[in-house]
Amino acid sequence: MKQANLQKETGPVPKPARRSSVKADTSAPGALSAAPNQIIAAKVAAEAEADVEVEVEATAETGTSITMVKPVINALHILRHLTKTNQPERAVDIARQIGINQSTCFNILRTLVAEDVLAFNPLSKTYTAGNGLAKLVGQFVTQGQRIDVAKPLMRELARRFAVTVTLWRPIGTERIILVNSEVSPTDLRIDMAEGQRLPYLMGASGRIFAGQLDWDKNTMRQAFDKIRWSEPTNFDTYRNEIDKARNCGYAIDDGTFARGIMAIAAPVRDHSGAIVYTVSAVMFRNQYDAEGIATLGRALNELGKKVSGMMF
Repeated sequence: MKQANLQKETGPVPKPARRSSVKADTSAPGALSAAPNQIIAAKVAAEAEADVEVEVEATAETGTSITMVKPVINALHILRHLTKTNQPERAVDIARQIGINQSTCFNILRTLVAEDVLAFNPLSKTYTAGNGLAKLVGQFVTQGQRIDVAKPLMRELARRFAVTVTLWRPIGTERIILVNSEVSPTDLRIDMAEGQRLPYLMGASGRIFAGQLDWDKNTMRQAFDKIRWSEPTNFDTYRNEIDKARNCGYAIDDGTFARGIMAIAAPVRDHSGAIVYTVSAVMFRNQYDAEGIATLGRALNELGKKVSGMMF
């Protein structure tokens, strides 16, 4: 499997901020009837390419004085843009879309990555929402919104490995349900319908969830025997695969869930360490050799940790 060279983006050191003080003209008829936000927007726009502090004063009836810090404004524009597009993007594309200097954009992006507000993918050189951003707003969002935050990361891994990336959660100890699916942009791909349900122990995700059950051997054997496997597998092999998944951080289903299909899954844990979701990569059998499977498995495990940080 070919791997892209890892290179860090470089850029000029930001210039020291300059301060620009602008007073609103309150002598013209109707000047004070204009919304203060409109006055601020006009003055900020006048400083479009400079990293300056813009002070806007309306001292007549309002008695207010507001200092707008341009780098902060640009940072907010970047965050709004990435949230709106919901796609990984390169620095040059972000700068062009929001209309700011490329060097300025890069320096802000680098700062946001350092603060964990954004995440940087060194292979594709793209930026997405980071764990820190999700944690900042975590208390205000629903579970569905938390899943939405994880979608760009899942989509990026799907694109990187040309696989379908899925997110599963358990329903009691009887079933697991597919709550999100992100496909690769390739012409030949595997589509999985959200909302479909599987027996709790089935597939690579089932092996991950089974690893935290306190069932005795006979109870698990009874549940195992009820499953209609696409390709035969024996119970002892299945239990060994559960143990292996605990040790390496990901589980593999090689054709027993669906003939000709391989799935690899990794855990997503909550604050207590319980496995509450799995992230899974679904691909055609023999799409990767043993080394490629191990690389994908480790990438899924890292993705699971990032998704855990975003959701919990």
